[in-house]
Amino acid sequence: MLLVADAGNTNVVFAVHDGTSWRGSWRIATDPQRTSDEYAVWLLTLLGHAGLKPAEIDRSVIGTVVPAALYHLRRLCRDWFASEPLIARSSLDWGFAIRVDQPAEVGADRLLNALAAHQRFGGPLVVVDFGTATTFDLVDKDGAYLGGVIAPGINLSIEALHRAAARLPRIGIGRPQAVIGRSTVPAMQSGIYWGYVGLVEGLLSRIEAEFGARLTVVATGGLAPLFAEGTPMIGQIEPDLTLDGLRLLAARNPSPILPRDRTRLADPD
Repeated sequence: MLLVADAGNTNVVFAVHDGTSWRGSWRIATDPQRTSDEYAVWLLTLLGHAGLKPAEIDRSVIGTVVPAALYHLRRLCRDWFASEPLIARSSLDWGFAIRVDQPAEVGADRLLNALAAHQRFGGPLVVVDFGTATTFDLVDKDGAYLGGVIAPGINLSIEALHRAAARLPRIGIGRPQAVIGRSTVPAMQSGIYWGYVGLVEGLLSRIEAEFGARLTVVATGGLAPLFAEGTPMIGQIEPDLTLDGLRLLAARNPSPILPRDRTRLADPD
């Protein structure tokens, strides 16, 4: 079985795939200081509840946009699952060209989303990932990654509004029925939700115009269903796109060899 770890700025998601289907997925808040042993205590308990044993894990793959978290995640795979993890990097065999100025600077999550989306829907397409940042990633009809857009995530916008304006409360995210708010909180909810829908629609329109052809729009991330309700431009919702990308990447690349000396844990790159 394959153990997948997707370390984002907000959460780390672990999942197990048995070659046919996902057997379970679990998330924990991202903390670069969390040790491999702390991960293990938490993860092994959840695997047990799912009827899975550590010995059944024979491969592992890690995608992270938090470099400081990589050491402990790699050590988790080595010490607790006797597996040397494949690390998602631009230098691997992705099966497509990365047509940007600096391929090494592209976040692994963006390439993983591109890989999984093209595998499922073909192309050309654009992936909108509603995460800590909201990213728009353009994929050509042959699967090539063409770059994209990075915008502040919705939760960052809410927190910035609350911190910068002393009299504005911290609010939750929801779809207001009316655009015009009759009091402070509904007005803020409208500005956040419909303002973000406007951002998404505006950027998608400009991306499509610049590309010069119609694009399939695939949304991922926890807030994708909520914002898809507000715009007809989002055609597909795939909440597990990044996990699927990690699975596909692991299938394309050979597993690294576990070092005999497991104390040699520094990142070779």
